Amino acid sequence: MTLSRRTFLSGVSTAVAAGTLGAPFVARAAPADFTYKYANNLPDTHPMNIRAREMAAAIRAETDGRFDLQVFPNNQLGSDTDTLSQLRSGGVEFFTLSGLILSTLVPAAAINGVGFAFPNTDAVWKAMDGALGAFVREEIAKANLVAMDKIWDNGFRQITSSTKPIVGPEDLKGFKIRVPVSPLWTSMFRAFEAAPASINFNEVYSSLQTKVVEGQENPLALISTAKLYEVQVYCSVTNHMWDGFWFLANRRAWEKIPADMRAVVAKHINAAAENERADVAALNAGVEKELAARGLKFNQPDPAPFRDKLRKAGFYSEWKGKFGDKGWSTLEAAVGQLS
Repeated sequence: MTLSRRTFLSGVSTAVAAGTLGAPFVARAAPADFTYKYANNLPDTHPMNIRAREMAAAIRAETDGRFDLQVFPNNQLGSDTDTLSQLRSGGVEFFTLSGLILSTLVPAAAINGVGFAFPNTDAVWKAMDGALGAFVREEIAKANLVAMDKIWDNGFRQITSSTKPIVGPEDLKGFKIRVPVSPLWTSMFRAFEAAPASINFNEVYSSLQTKVVEGQENPLALISTAKLYEVQVYCSVTNHMWDGFWFLANRRAWEKIPADMRAVVAKHINAAAENERADVAALNAGVEKELAARGLKFNQPDPAPFRDKLRKAGFYSEWKGKFGDKGWSTLEAAVGQLS
């Protein structure tokens, strides 16, 4: 698949309607045995939704139309919190959700967001396709949900600033930074002696513009689509946190599907996840160049001093206690000793 960055970043999709004129009779396909809804919170043109539509078509074809997966992007069925409730009740059969948000229900799901844990995406996939991902899926199962084997990519988060580049942890001391409403984010930046402010994303641009905060942190693609480069000067490629989207199913709805059909559905969902990962990697490489061309000044800090600061501040010890010995040892087996 060839994916245009312009198509993705514009957030504009085109609907094409086709009809046949003059036909005396139109044969209608037999209704599907299973018509399930899949909801997500990303724009229609994000790689997740492009791959999801391909996935739905492949499932429909391989099951001879017996399984119809309907895709609802861009929070069409409600906010993340609302849709998670619908997933649990069975109103929605499938939902992709960040592990950091899912952690309100499954605390262990936030473990992939531990600050400066992953050195690169290779380490991410080794962990999340391996023992760490298996551990999180086991915890998700306790909430009566089913997580597919492959987690989808949201990417590493970077820090932007209107006042100075973030070169080392000392640059974060007293730094006023917007963070999502989440204990993990607040805890990490407080460990750096920063001044984190929990602000809803729809207020980020204005908060940066009016200097309520100096900076924020997000993946590059979102920095671009939200035009944060208009109110920020520097972008420090810290890769301080990685996040992805678990493809979740309501357990009762999942178990209603015959085993052979479940295998087909799972196969195509997991294949789409791997394709989306490659798409996001390609997009991020291009987005950095585009942001630099718009005047954003990039630097790449050494992560080692940041990890040392978190260790000395007790951040890793605190979260080891919250995630438990099993979860923490599984994380460290993949990335090396943190605490």
